[in-house]
Amino acid sequence: MEEDNRGKQVEEAIIENYKQEEDMMILVFAQWCINNDLEPEELYRAAYPQQDSNERLLRIRKLTVSREEAGDIPLDTVLGVLSMFGNEDLAMVVSEAAAQLPSERK
Repeated sequence: MEEDNRGKQVEEAIIENYKQEEDMMILVFAQWCINNDLEPEELYRAAYPQQDSNERLLRIRKLTVSREEAGDIPLDTVLGVLSMFGNEDLAMVVSEAAAQLPSERK
């Protein structure tokens, strides 16, 4: 019985860790958007038009700071974390949006 409980605790810890990492991915994406005068919700909707609004994105968006306060986030970093979590459609939309940015922002 104790082993079952321990196994369940480990499983819950793994799930919680994954959620925290996923939240960090969302924050990196949202902050990159803010840094480039893009709306994270619009890019998300373009990538996943069949989905309603993403509650986690809306919640985590509140953690973003102004472009002036934020550090630079390279495009490769954003694309890397999106791909790591299987958000290939969103990575494609981000790539397309980045291609439209003025060259001094790239």
